[in-house]
Amino acid sequence: MAKVLQPGSLPEKVLGKEDAPVTIVEYASMTCPHCAHFHETTLPTIKTKYIDTGKARLVMREFPFDPRAEAGFMLARCAEDNYFPMIDVLFKQQQNWAAAQNAQDALFQLSKMAGFSQQSFEACLTNQKLLDDVRAVRDRGAKEFKVDSTPTFFINGNVYKGALTVDEMSAIIDGML
Repeated sequence: MAKVLQPGSLPEKVLGKEDAPVTIVEYASMTCPHCAHFHETTLPTIKTKYIDTGKARLVMREFPFDPRAEAGFMLARCAEDNYFPMIDVLFKQQQNWAAAQNAQDALFQLSKMAGFSQQSFEACLTNQKLLDDVRAVRDRGAKEFKVDSTPTFFINGNVYKGALTVDEMSAIIDGML
């Protein structure tokens, strides 16, 4: 787990207290329907039950499978303090942009709600260093931790693949408290 918790090329995006007894590291792709399902159905309850109470924390890591997923993560990173709200909106609206004929227009419409202008939107999506860093997070997950599908969770060092239900994740976390 210590190796998994070492930061990579981008600053970690974390929900919860650093001293929480359970750490959940999630590798996700913005275009993965299973990831969207987890973020819409499981995470809100886990956040209320464990993260908000100091029992667990969530470290979100980018594992984009395609250019649209890369763009989604880049926009979330450019949203700075609104990283998690942007991730939530992108997952909730996934069907409206990930499969859109013109994904860039669809993403821009969502990004405007987060305060992006046409200029800041384009600047974000043409930031080669940010793209390289997002890809480095994915490559490190694949090479060092054998992540090959999303979502993949490392919960206090144990690996779990797939969109866990509230009951499944609760049982895992409760067993570690």
